[in-house]
Amino acid sequence: MITWRRLAEHDFPLLISWLEQPHVARWWNHETSIEAVSRDFGPAVRGEEPSDELLAHLDGSPFGLVQRCRLSDYPDYMAELATLVEVPPGAMTLDYLVGEPRMTGRGLGTRMIRSAVQAIWNDRPGAPCVLVPVSTANRASWRALEKAGLRRVAGGDLEPDNPVDDRAHHLYRIDRPARPDQG
Repeated sequence: MITWRRLAEHDFPLLISWLEQPHVARWWNHETSIEAVSRDFGPAVRGEEPSDELLAHLDGSPFGLVQRCRLSDYPDYMAELATLVEVPPGAMTLDYLVGEPRMTGRGLGTRMIRSAVQAIWNDRPGAPCVLVPVSTANRASWRALEKAGLRRVAGGDLEPDNPVDDRAHHLYRIDRPARPDQG
């Protein structure tokens, strides 16, 4: 079973080790100095920014990271996604990585995404859906989204995370399941 814990500053060395892994660095393109990680992840860790930074654990050992946020908390990003698809009020988004190299290729990304979406339904009752953009070149990522139950709803140009990539992205969506009493 996957469990979650908020990222803490004492986790930054672990996060740096993951960001340095070639399979992560290719898509996250993040500086790996302690200063850069503190600058970029510290505000959320301290509650100064509205995103959630969560460590995913399997059998008590951390293996991945999920960032989740309400799109309306990041108006520029929401406006960029709105060029491709309608963004409902309260919509959430995710970003994710499986950092431990020995844990890749085993379906954990799919399980982690599925678990993260379920956590959104549990923790964020006002969230009607989750929208996730992914570079068209990152086949492993968009396949994990599909296997986790998200469906491709749009495609188009968005700013890439890594400047070596072109702007082509797929946009995936999953809607909150209807409650049984809603018929």
